[in-house]
Amino acid sequence: MRARLGLTLLPVLMAARLGGPPALLAQRPLNRYDHIFRKYSKRYFGPAFDWREFKAQALTESGLDSAATSFAGARGLMQLMPSTYEQIQSKNPEFQSIDDPEWNIAAGILHDRSLWRQWSKEVADSDHSEFMYSSYNAGRGTLLRARDVARQRGLDDRSWASVVAVAPEVPRWRHEETLSYVERITQNLQRLDSHGRVVRRTSSSSSSPPAE
Repeated sequence: MRARLGLTLLPVLMAARLGGPPALLAQRPLNRYDHIFRKYSKRYFGPAFDWREFKAQALTESGLDSAATSFAGARGLMQLMPSTYEQIQSKNPEFQSIDDPEWNIAAGILHDRSLWRQWSKEVADSDHSEFMYSSYNAGRGTLLRARDVARQRGLDDRSWASVVAVAPEVPRWRHEETLSYVERITQNLQRLDSHGRVVRRTSSSSSSPPAE
């Protein structure tokens, strides 16, 4: 995902974006899973893809807390619903417990890969990541409805900007949650240096299409 926003936030606000209060984040080793993000990013997206995107996504989902559980029942670093994990596991029997950090990350990135493929050639290349992450959060069907509304408005339905513009008009979509989710991934990516370490300055990043 392209880093678009240059933000300077107070430590408390930064901690809230990353998934917890400053004291908790200071205690949490934020680089302990980097080798796993690297491994499965390379496996499912190819070596040219920026693995830090998935770390930024996990920061957004769980604050890198492997024990995180949402009110809806989503679990782990990548906040996967058990039903989604079971579907992935059925095709990848080597995947073990959803609560194992490695398999949770692997399944989350593999789910991203499935969404990336589904949007391939359907949306603008520059907006591919936004469609992937928004459908991870809200479901592909929701984004298809958004594209329908954009077309009806005479907008380019391949553009993420068009989806953002019509979001309030899309039925059965908690659009503020999804748009915030995508924005927070961008913000968290900006806080990662070239080695994936969380820093307080912003940085820019770009991604190449994953290997086929």
